Amino acid sequence: MNIHGTIDRPLTHDPKKQAPMKPSTSEPAGSAIPDFTTAGTDTGSRQNRTREMQLIPEALARAHMHERLHEAEQERRAVRLATARRMQRRAERASMRARRALAMAVMQ
Repeated sequence: MNIHGTIDRPLTHDPKKQAPMKPSTSEPAGSAIPDFTTAGTDTGSRQNRTREMQLIPEALARAHMHERLHEAEQERRAVRLATARRMQRRAERASMRARRALAMAVMQ
């Protein structure tokens, strides 16, 4: 069973272990502008940097969504706490009314 990674959740985050990009069948071979390379640079590390740069927006978006989910969970907890306190005060007022009514009935 082969499980393939997706763009959002790659099998590995290590660019060296990821599968190389396959050329598109819709474009003729050699139609793309070749990468600009300078003399004396290691093309392997440059390719890794390029892939890392392409993954930065995804990692940033993932971190942003994680933060937003965390904020939403905190907001839900705060709302539940406020509701619980409101219900507790309501129950205490009802209890006091019942005690007062019972005391009035006993005094009669």
